[in-house]
Amino acid sequence: MALETNTAGQTDVYSPATAIAPPSLRPLKVYAYDPSRSERLGNSLQIQVRYERLAPGPIGRRFAVVDYDGARNTYYLPVDLDDPLVLIRGGLDPSESDPRFHQQMLYAVATETMERFEAALGRRVHWRRPIDDDGSPIYDKPNRLYLHPHAFCQANAFYCPDAHAILFGYFKANDTDEGRNLPGQTVFTCLSHDIVAHETTHALVDGVRGYFMEPTNIDVPAFHEAFADLVALFRHFAHSETLVDTLQKTGGRLYALDLKSASASALGVTGAAATPQIQADIAEQNPLVELATQFGEASGMRGGLRSALGTPPNSDDIRTKTEPHDRGSILVAAVFDAFFTIYQARATPLFQVYRAGGHAGDDIHPVLAQMLADLAAQTAELFFRVCVRSLDYCPPVDLTYGDFMRAMITADFDLYPDDTLGVRDAIMQAFRLRGVTPEGARYFSELGLCWPSLAPDALPAVEGLIFGDPNGLTRDEADRNGDILRKWVDANRAALGFDPKGPAVEVPSFHPVYRTDATGQLKIDMIVEAVQTKVAPLAPQASQTTPLRSGVTLIIAKPPVQAGKRPAPHVRYAIAKHMTPARESRQRAMATLEAVKPKRSGRFAIDFAMIHGGV
Repeated sequence: MALETNTAGQTDVYSPATAIAPPSLRPLKVYAYDPSRSERLGNSLQIQVRYERLAPGPIGRRFAVVDYDGARNTYYLPVDLDDPLVLIRGGLDPSESDPRFHQQMLYAVATETMERFEAALGRRVHWRRPIDDDGSPIYDKPNRLYLHPHAFCQANAFYCPDAHAILFGYFKANDTDEGRNLPGQTVFTCLSHDIVAHETTHALVDGVRGYFMEPTNIDVPAFHEAFADLVALFRHFAHSETLVDTLQKTGGRLYALDLKSASASALGVTGAAATPQIQADIAEQNPLVELATQFGEASGMRGGLRSALGTPPNSDDIRTKTEPHDRGSILVAAVFDAFFTIYQARATPLFQVYRAGGHAGDDIHPVLAQMLADLAAQTAELFFRVCVRSLDYCPPVDLTYGDFMRAMITADFDLYPDDTLGVRDAIMQAFRLRGVTPEGARYFSELGLCWPSLAPDALPAVEGLIFGDPNGLTRDEADRNGDILRKWVDANRAALGFDPKGPAVEVPSFHPVYRTDATGQLKIDMIVEAVQTKVAPLAPQASQTTPLRSGVTLIIAKPPVQAGKRPAPHVRYAIAKHMTPARESRQRAMATLEAVKPKRSGRFAIDFAMIHGGV
């Protein structure tokens, strides 16, 4: 741009007025936990989400908050987060009584959960397409997920694929055993950070692995519940104030279930009094390992809805627990066992230096508490990323806990083969203690549990595949890739383990991912689902049918340039789950359970309304 001159004939070093660039982030206020914790322990939190222009609702590119109160048959005034009076204060202040804050918090937490999930996954997640009345996907409308903060008057919240929405309820607290609520007060599920993150995760997992909505074995609905709990719970470790306070009250043992009060600590009391005389004597539950405290207390549960440590190590529960939340607690406890084990191992040198200076007892210095908090937050983020990346290393159908353990081991090994922190061994031992044994593994060792990697020439190269860039694929590139992959999969049916004479093998999804390994080298892969479906009667002579699916997850590498040429993409992993007589019998039995019912799309799927209504 040429420099201009002013009236005095001097060169103007300032450029003419131009459009001001939009900010990169939008600050919004939320409850870090829920309203029951008031303003203490950093419960009033300001989070940063990517900036986008929003219509009142708020309505953006990925989410649309629609505040229709089904019980009162009324719409509440939508919040305008682009209003200057709202922008200048970083969003509305937390309020249980203002529906506009409810809308703000719902948008903020759902957006933050999605952004953290996508950052860990290494790619953008696409919501499952909404379904028309005839069961066909709708492509001519923006693919937003709808969020309804006051959908009904009930102690429930759930993701509904048919409505392409997440519905949040509200209810009256118990008149007795109401916890930190007034008897009969209204409790809003949309104001629980944990519940919003949990429900958003259900939609994210459905976007990544659509066939995980089909409960083909008892682990599938339990995995959905456990994984959503993991995402919500790991978020607790990003709250610095709560982390520091908890570390000081537990002497650094983050996994302690109860906290001693600050006054008890000052008096040298090591635990709660046998018969509490004042509130300072009452042991407080550890907020880091409790999920949805207000919901649990308002329902008369005397604590959080669920706990990260609700299942002690034993190998019996995996054989007896079938209810999705109960069975899900096994997976949650296993992952948090591994997480706390690694945290303790990393924190030990700090404690050794601290004790060597003559310090004794459980009380720790604020500086040490801050160092431990930083360490815990880093370790929690590490485990969160391993869990999310593992989705790309799972078979596309009929997931089991053993499959997910193998996926976690492989996902971590793929980027960090040295495992200097011992993460993979901690995961293996935590799952072993809880009786989780993977199918198909020959040895209980790190290499024995990893999915077997393929030599570059084990399968034919995938000629012409386009990997695009980190911003994604154009529609033309995606169409071309779809044609290439369907043709390649069909030509290699037998090699992939599919029935060569059976129905066509579909490719329901494919996504490029960009990740950096331990050496700093960029790894570019294409994650591909290939699924073959046979339709069979639920039982002999039955008129109702059920799909029986076999599937393979392909991880296709884009190799680096060699001698001035780029080799054709090759398959690094082919993670298969094919039909066996035992699987077929199990799937037929699962399809008849009352927790499974036909949807408008004609598929059988998990009914989260029923599952969550039982909490």
